[in-house]
Amino acid sequence: MVDLFDNWIKNDRHQRLFEKAERIAKEAKAQVSRTDPEAVFSHRTLKVIKQEKYPSLTLSAAYGGEDLSLYEFLLLQEKIAEGDGSVALSIGWHLGIMKELKEDKLWRKNDFDRLAKEVAEEQKVVNRAATEPATGSPTRGGVPETKAVRNGDRYIITGRKTFTSMADHLDYYIVSAYVEDLDEIGWFLIDRHHPGLTVDKTWDTLGMRGTESDDLVLDGVEVNLSDLVERKSKEKPAPKGWLLHIPACYLGIATAARNDAIEFAQNFQPNSLDTPIAEVGHIQDKIGEMEWKLLQAHSFMYTVARKWDEEPDQRKQMGAELAAVKLAVTNTAAEVVDLAMRIAGGRGLSKQYPFEKYYRDVRAGLHNPPMDDAVVKMLAKQALSE
Repeated sequence: MVDLFDNWIKNDRHQRLFEKAERIAKEAKAQVSRTDPEAVFSHRTLKVIKQEKYPSLTLSAAYGGEDLSLYEFLLLQEKIAEGDGSVALSIGWHLGIMKELKEDKLWRKNDFDRLAKEVAEEQKVVNRAATEPATGSPTRGGVPETKAVRNGDRYIITGRKTFTSMADHLDYYIVSAYVEDLDEIGWFLIDRHHPGLTVDKTWDTLGMRGTESDDLVLDGVEVNLSDLVERKSKEKPAPKGWLLHIPACYLGIATAARNDAIEFAQNFQPNSLDTPIAEVGHIQDKIGEMEWKLLQAHSFMYTVARKWDEEPDQRKQMGAELAAVKLAVTNTAAEVVDLAMRIAGGRGLSKQYPFEKYYRDVRAGLHNPPMDDAVVKMLAKQALSE
């Protein structure tokens, strides 16, 4: 079987970094039999992630990182997703956030330096806690119901956050809140051990169960004024290349489904045939369709990532391209998994095979930002602009 990653590993550095992702993917896959039914993130997988110093890879060399390019970031994320999409999506948030903070300089230098030092030296893991029951996706622009009320030299924060990936395994939360005295949205860096913080075990979804994206509850959490590390800019948000870790994740799931479908077709031979089903015409048609869809998706995603890396002066104009990658790749991934299910037939529905998990997991990509309708509207407006 042809390894689809061979086309995208271009040099020795890529290979060295890719091997880190391979080891993480192997451990993540080994833990799926527990993490998926129990809807938990594996401590063992997180241990391997930290042993590989994966959390610090997007930091610059000055902080002890590898200064991953966007292309490299996506390559590694896709490989991890081949092992388990939930692990890739979860740790992808951390790496992407650290990459964004480093490149866009959203925080005061001493605040970023402190966090980056802990990530580099102790492989600490962070994530933003932004989504709420009433506001839905933060990309839709809703104002957080979580409130930060100033009390002297402290802020008191109360609220509930949903979809907090790895909630019980993070070292820090970057929590969005409406800051009353400033009349704006701000972000607070809060240590996981802070009094008043609890994780409510609410995560019980159809797919991506291993992200353990439980609710984060803040009940009168008192923080210092200096913990307000970021304030929402009044300017139009700049395109975020790092969010391509989302389509990279679902492309990895689709690649895993493709691999298993081909292996199944090569080895399954019903007694009605003299050969494995891989020799049957309509099965070959489905395999061929998977191949061209994956080739198209990989080419689109990695070409745009390379443009982001090589033409930084064009990044402000790349919003539509980045959004189109997400739409195209996640939808293609769902189509590929559906083809894999058709190749496996009724056995694809059995939990003795991995296909039904791929099918459940890949659907989640349609609900990660940006949403399809927003992307289509953006592209239409761009096409109609003068």
